[in-house]
Amino acid sequence: MTATLRANTAVLEMRHISKRFDATQALDDVSLDLRAGEVHALLGENGAGKSTLIKIMTGIHAPDAGEILLDGRPIRIPNAMQAQRMGIAAIYQEPMIFPDLSVAENIFIGHAERSPFVRWGQMAQRAEEILGQLDVKLDARMPARGLPLAAQQTVEIAKAISLNVRALIMDEPTASLSAHEVEQLFRLVRALRQKGVAVLFISHRLEEVFEIADRVTIFRDGRLVSSRPVDQVTPEKAIRDMVGREVEDFFAKTSAPRGELLLSARHLSKAGVFTDIHFDIHRGEVLGFAGLVGARRTDVGLALFGVEPADSGEIVLEGRPVVIRSPQQAMQLGIAYLSEDRRQLGLTLPMSIVSNITLPTLRRYTGRLGLLNTRAEQASAEHYRERLSIRAPSVRVEVSKLSGGNQQKVMLGKWLNTCPKLLILDEPTRGIDVGAKAEVHHIINALAQEGLAILLISSDLPEVLGMSDRVLVMREGRQMGIFSRAEATQERIMAAAVGQAPPSPSS
Repeated sequence: MTATLRANTAVLEMRHISKRFDATQALDDVSLDLRAGEVHALLGENGAGKSTLIKIMTGIHAPDAGEILLDGRPIRIPNAMQAQRMGIAAIYQEPMIFPDLSVAENIFIGHAERSPFVRWGQMAQRAEEILGQLDVKLDARMPARGLPLAAQQTVEIAKAISLNVRALIMDEPTASLSAHEVEQLFRLVRALRQKGVAVLFISHRLEEVFEIADRVTIFRDGRLVSSRPVDQVTPEKAIRDMVGREVEDFFAKTSAPRGELLLSARHLSKAGVFTDIHFDIHRGEVLGFAGLVGARRTDVGLALFGVEPADSGEIVLEGRPVVIRSPQQAMQLGIAYLSEDRRQLGLTLPMSIVSNITLPTLRRYTGRLGLLNTRAEQASAEHYRERLSIRAPSVRVEVSKLSGGNQQKVMLGKWLNTCPKLLILDEPTRGIDVGAKAEVHHIINALAQEGLAILLISSDLPEVLGMSDRVLVMREGRQMGIFSRAEATQERIMAAAVGQAPPSPSS
């Protein structure tokens, strides 16, 4: 049977599903179907209802209203184990891998053949057969510990196949992958499509959706807004449906007067990491750092912030040479660094908004006896909640309960509260939805207008091009050139990133 014929068959149908949590209507009369041999993309901002629908599909939540059909027959999914038995499986941004078990054990965990003795050889052979179906060469007997993220996701997909998966849900599977790893994953997705598996693909990256999806459905505020074949959708239409408004000024860059020279880096090097990095950055300027995975852009940012100091070279700040050996020194000099990993390195999730925002500057809020001035703390947090439009009922709310976009704003408020002169933003819009991304871009633009110097490190090339006054391109730890805003085209930046363009004469 051809993929075209299979795609006409609905494997799993969600009809008129509604779900409420206390005062929040998470889903309101939404319908969606997954067809055999089709990749169905589901888009929407954080809070649109995507996660709730996934949890209903996988038996974690029961719907308040509506019905679920499998192969045209009404079913009830009481729990996740029953969902798996029905052939409904999910993989997530962070794979659920047991590091001390082998690849084969991870593939068959929870549904290995029941017998007094485990047939280890047969299990490994069967695991390698499944991996072979995906055209993946992976030793099934090796421990899962140390596997790259892309390989972990391959194991998760192999586990789904071992469950005779009919409908596979992929929730932000590419968020932490390199471009090469994304292509590997897409090759596996296409193989599943050829096998007749129905795939629900959820991603904030629109370019990936248009590359892999056959159909696109969009949720907003718990309701279904649109569902169309991918060839009837444009990025502009998708964004409008997601946010409910036009986003023509998605990159909110407006020209700011170039202020005085703030910082110069001269021949910065770190053995085995980066070599001979040199640039100037002025007040009110956004200097973008572009490059492919492995370019070592983040390492330069960490050196400027004193986390991993450079071995040689010179940093001149406001006309005088400085030595930065620790983050504390960097903050004292007016340098702040927003990490790309907000969950592990950027925020203390169990703590409140106010505690996160004031954490780096806690001494500012203590009196002579060492007592904390909680009123002053709260006033600072309220200032940044209003300034950055952090959506939360109170600054006492735990950060873990906020959406990704609002967590990002809390992290930004935390570093703005240190009153920096130079703000290093490392992947500031990673893992947040379209609307929140536009808000962060507006904030970056406003900060530059106020005279803050911003060093923007991003793997999102349109973001770098749209938000930067100049773009520095790196490749494998080396500087390939600096391009003015007028010179910086996607073709020139990519050519430099792969080593095919001479350095720009700009400085």
